[in-house]
Amino acid sequence: MDFRRGATVLIRRPADILPSEITPREVYLNRRQWMTAAAGLALAAGLPGSLGAAPLPAAKSPLSATDEKLTSREDITTYNNFYEFGTDKASPAAKAHTLRTSPWTVKVDGLVAKPADYALEDLLKPVTLEERIYRMRCVEGWSMVIPWVGFPLADLIRRVEPLGSAKYVAFETAYRPDEMPGTDTFFPVLDWPYVEGLRMDEAMHPLTILAVGLYGETLPNQNGAPIRLVVPWKYGFKGIKSIVRISFVEKQPETSWNKQAPDEYGFYANVNPSVDHPRWSQATERRIGEGGLFAKRRPTLLFNGYADQVAQLYAGMDLKKFY
Repeated sequence: MDFRRGATVLIRRPADILPSEITPREVYLNRRQWMTAAAGLALAAGLPGSLGAAPLPAAKSPLSATDEKLTSREDITTYNNFYEFGTDKASPAAKAHTLRTSPWTVKVDGLVAKPADYALEDLLKPVTLEERIYRMRCVEGWSMVIPWVGFPLADLIRRVEPLGSAKYVAFETAYRPDEMPGTDTFFPVLDWPYVEGLRMDEAMHPLTILAVGLYGETLPNQNGAPIRLVVPWKYGFKGIKSIVRISFVEKQPETSWNKQAPDEYGFYANVNPSVDHPRWSQATERRIGEGGLFAKRRPTLLFNGYADQVAQLYAGMDLKKFY
């Protein structure tokens, strides 16, 4: 016992500690990782735009499955499509600092046993963050290789226990005209808020993640902070940003670009070099960072190079009809 300052401290010998009171190493490490990640997200949330980046530790994932050269952080964070902040590629980096990402809540509802409004930190508590290096192919014909930090969407789905009648997962982006100047225009580009969706088996696939960072740091606002979807075998517009709602539904949900131009943007949006956009070919792509508009183009890969992992999801489907 220690009687300093009038305090009594009981020091227990190892033999006095029950095995049930010892935190397993993997649980302890996961909890410590979450605490560090949550602190990083909180720090970043208090700072403007890309200046808010904070370290976000993550385990290396074998599912990265690419040794291609990474696109530079500078290119990833300054060449973006995030129309809520403008239609120019440079607009998100210039204007997204206005988005307030703390506190952040994601509503989970629909055909699910555990609907709730989940604070971002509560979503992260039980997960192990991973670095996933994925190719990203834009429907516009350019591509990147991005080191995301995130966790499998399937982990969240299992936690909230969808009902057997849930066949799709629908997503919704924040809609805040006072913070998102691209939405407050006389001729809006899209019908806000931005919405997207996946079939349940796509959402549960191991490659599908919810990302909260890139390059080992928290997501910059222009890349979809504080949490976004990444589905690497689909065109980039499926990767909905700044998610505020995840709904489990029975029928195929509407998606923003499919509503806007159904003859140009299908629900599935799988990368397919043999299915052209009505206004341009999808057979090749331009890798950002390998030169300007006249850089040598490379062949587009079916399912963006992830065919071995995901082709079975579409067995028997006409991929030209279900584009």
